[in-house]
Amino acid sequence: MEEVRKRGWSELDIILISGDAYIDHPSFGVPLIGRYLESLGYRVGIIAQPDWRNTKDFMKLGRPRLFFGISAGAMDSMLNHYTAHKKPRSDDAYSSGGRAGLRPDRATIVYLNRVKEAYPGIPTVTGGIEASLRRLAHYDYWDNKVRKSILIDSKGDLLIFGMGEKPIEEAARRLSNGEALSNIKDIRGTAVITSSVEGVEGKDYILLPSCEDAAKDKMAYASASRIFHLESNPFNARVLFQKHGNRYVKMNPPSLPLTMEEMDKIYNLPFTKEPHPSYKEKIPALEMVKFSVTIQRGCFGGCTFCSLTEHQGRIIQSRSENSILKEVEGLKKIKGWTGIISDLGGPTANMYRLRCKDRNVESKCRKLSCVHPNICKFMDTDHSSQIKLLRKARGMEGVKKVFIASGVRYDLALGSPEY
Repeated sequence: MEEVRKRGWSELDIILISGDAYIDHPSFGVPLIGRYLESLGYRVGIIAQPDWRNTKDFMKLGRPRLFFGISAGAMDSMLNHYTAHKKPRSDDAYSSGGRAGLRPDRATIVYLNRVKEAYPGIPTVTGGIEASLRRLAHYDYWDNKVRKSILIDSKGDLLIFGMGEKPIEEAARRLSNGEALSNIKDIRGTAVITSSVEGVEGKDYILLPSCEDAAKDKMAYASASRIFHLESNPFNARVLFQKHGNRYVKMNPPSLPLTMEEMDKIYNLPFTKEPHPSYKEKIPALEMVKFSVTIQRGCFGGCTFCSLTEHQGRIIQSRSENSILKEVEGLKKIKGWTGIISDLGGPTANMYRLRCKDRNVESKCRKLSCVHPNICKFMDTDHSSQIKLLRKARGMEGVKKVFIASGVRYDLALGSPEY
């Protein structure tokens, strides 16, 4: 609480819990959400990698006025802990010194249960990649079975999927206005538990195969998965319900994509790009991205092996050139700067400012991919904005080299010979 008192605060509005070490860098979800909520006027505290064996660490900052936000971190905790052969990993790139064992298996569930134990009745909001990808019944490689929605297993109140700025802003505003979290069931980009198919009066919705049916019938599971992916376009997605026992998980349509101005506002927040001063050893994950710059979000590739579209959405959301170059200029003030930008990209490096040419078509489209089996005729493949950006960044004083470490889609690149 010492840092809280230094800011003149007697209590916090929101406390975020993360399975990662605290790094004030926009590449990490919890710090980014924390900065964003702070910019909206909320008093925010973050508890990084709490000891889950008891409630002591979860009570360090007291009871928040509005809610606890809970995330397993930048990786699913099971993937963070185990190899594909289900052998324990010896390190954790998101921990100080790369030490393993500083977060539990299925961290979202464990953290949430500890919070409920420490503060019975406290509203909870879960998010991050672990919660996002487990929002409905899902096949779990580690258990080799179909597990229930993480909302059911964790007994959570509200789950935010995808990139959560808009949903968490609306949830915080409505809670601050006195609305009970149990009544907040209609925010885009969220999933909640309901007792029936409710809250969709006059709206189209889909009832997915139940969790129980998906667990025992592969065709039912495949059907649920296909519908889930077909309903990923925020402009036409319908509400999805999936029965779990005698309850339902209600998944609202995805959040609408951020505008360029909204993206700029988020990434222009005063990130230090440094770990908390309490850490004495390097954090490997930071070393990889410390001098990188995110220029966009989203991916319209729709690859079956990848979760990007499922988590970040298929609509490309880009920052302005000025915002990106301003961040590049700021890199020069960070300790360790050598003139090399390790990555100027995003989920897919060469999708910057690429989008459907026809907004009417985009609003109705349900294709799983804009590039398979062939590039859609409505997809813009003009790389000129990115080429201009790369040249400007490389030409800035003090910049020696600019690397692209994100994936490059060669099928798109071939549509722009200059690129």
